[in-house]
Amino acid sequence: MNEMRPFKDDFFRYQARRFQELMAEVVQCCETRTAYFSEKFGIPSAELRCLMLFREEKYLTVKGIAQKLDVAKSRVTKIVSGLLEKGLVTRIDDPSDGRVKLISLTREGRAKSEEIASLSSRMHEMILLEMEPEERKMVLTALERLRTSMEAVKERMM
Repeated sequence: MNEMRPFKDDFFRYQARRFQELMAEVVQCCETRTAYFSEKFGIPSAELRCLMLFREEKYLTVKGIAQKLDVAKSRVTKIVSGLLEKGLVTRIDDPSDGRVKLISLTREGRAKSEEIASLSSRMHEMILLEMEPEERKMVLTALERLRTSMEAVKERMM
């Protein structure tokens, strides 16, 4: 069960295909939600994802943003420029290294990120309300197990 070798059972292959299809559908739903947020808040999706990184961090560097978004630093520079133009972030010198710029949210950026986070929370609550309490419990348990399995496979593949 835990080995990385092909499984010959037809039903298992069906399950693997169905799992792949469902994962693709979930990813598509997430992309649709991101597009909706992007349109609603007038922020391109890359800028939106960057903005939401600051929910957990007060300051980030271009390098740190690039790592978290898994994009090139040159792409982050463009993303940050868009957020600067909108007045959502500010750039300051790192007090410990003047060569490094720290990016942080402005008051407007913080308000916008809180508004986006609030809408995101409401959407997730609405999804859960489509299920019975016992179904919610099962879905959350299954998702936790899925995450664990995906991490285990990722570790074996790297």
